[in-house]
Order: sequence, then structure tokens, then C-alpha cells
Amino acid sequence: MAILSDYVEEEHKPQEQPQQPPPTPKPYSTILDPSNPLGFLQSAIDFVAKETDFFADDSSEKEVVSLVKNVREKLKKKDASSMDVDDDDEKETEKSKYIEPNKGNGQDLENYSWVQSLPEVTVSVPVPPGTKSRSISCEIKKNHLKVGLKGQPPIIDGDLYKPVKPDDCFWSLEDQKSISILLTKHDQMDWWRCLIKGEPEIDTQKVEPESSKLSDLDPETRSTVEKMMFDQRQKQMGLPTSDDMQKQELLKKFMAEHPEMDFSKAKFN
Repeated sequence: MAILSDYVEEEHKPQEQPQQPPPTPKPYSTILDPSNPLGFLQSAIDFVAKETDFFADDSSEKEVVSLVKNVREKLKKKDASSMDVDDDDEKETEKSKYIEPNKGNGQDLENYSWVQSLPEVTVSVPVPPGTKSRSISCEIKKNHLKVGLKGQPPIIDGDLYKPVKPDDCFWSLEDQKSISILLTKHDQMDWWRCLIKGEPEIDTQKVEPESSKLSDLDPETRSTVEKMMFDQRQKQMGLPTSDDMQKQELLKKFMAEHPEMDFSKAKFN
């Protein structure tokens, strides 16, 4: 007698294969040959032409040209922005090189201090109280200054920032505790950044001549000093100097005298 099984064997189901992830698109950097960018663009254009009807439209050429122009404009703005940042960084670096002048438009250093006006520099060198003049050694040359006490290492010994007139330079002992040295500048229209070359330099744009002494100058020198003071203030505020303003006036006059000329596309510095 046949015996039927009391269970039905489950049908064998095929196992489902895991789905393959979609292929990851390759980044442009892996398919772009930097030495042949036009080849990459040609391949891209061929692909668009094959897969779409974009180039069937007569306006497609203008749109591509417009796209290229937009990219160039973005690059120009990026370059200009980068140049502005570099200029700002350069200006900050330039400023950080210099230190604030003291009230006398000079410096207060560890072993001496100095102040200046346009015609001269005055140096003050402290020495032990009770020092006699005969104990002092002071050599003033056109480009060099050496000061100290005899038999001891010099307190100052180095090349001057700018030449002086040795015959118009003097030194004296003040109250037996300080050597005072008067240096007459060879160029009396120039501010010194330091006394001795290689030492920290001051920011001459922050030099402030004493107005009370301007009246002592001859008219030509006073005019020059006032112009320098004006230009320094203008530079600090980012405004045009007197020379820049004069150039602008000359340019305006030239443009007014030549209305037939088109200056709309001219670039001026």
C-alpha cells in the first residue's frame, strides 16, 4: 500500500543575486589631460552632439561663446581678488617691518636714544654719573659714528643711515651723565628711518614735524615740508598725494581740450 507523505516539500527557490551598485562617474581630473584641454572639450562637445539635439539649434553657437565669456569673466574677477589680497598682505608686511617713532621722530634704544628734524639728528648717550669729557671718545665721519668711553668697548659703532656733514657736527657732555651729539644731515629734506644701519627702522609716514618750527624755515624749505606733511596724511588715508592730484588736473584739462578723442576705454594708473 502506498503511503503519502504528510508534508509537502517546499519548492526550491533560487537565491536572489545582490544588486550591483551603479558605476561611479569618474571625476574630470582623471580623464582630463592638462597638456591637451582642447581635446577634452572636443570629446565633451562630441558627446553632447551625439546624445542630444543641442547643436541642432542655430543659437547653440552663441550660447557656447557666452558660456566661455562667463568663465573668463569669473577667472578675471578671481585673479583681481587674489591680487587685492596679495597687495593687502604686502602692505601689512611692509607696515610690520617698521616701528612707531618716539615723540622726537626717532627711537629710544637700550644704550641710547635719538630724535630728528629735517636738517639734523640729535643723539643722547647715557654714561656713568661724574664722567669727564677727557674720558669720552667720539668720532664723527661722513658715513660712520663711533662713541664710547676710552678703554671700553664703544657704545655706538656703525654706519650712519645717511651721510652727514662732519664739519657741522658736534658733541658735548651734559651734566656729566649724558653725551649729546648733534649730526647735521647732508640731505636736509629726508627723514631717517634709523641712526645706524641694521637697527630697527621707524615708520617715517608717522613722523610729525613740530609746526612751531616751520616758521623758522625759509619759504622754499617750508613749502617743501608742508607738502611732505600733506602727502603723508593723504597716504595714511588712502587718498591721492599732491603729485597725483596735479596729474589728474592735467589729464582733465587735456580731455577737455580734445573732445574729439574717446577716453572711455582708456586705462589710467
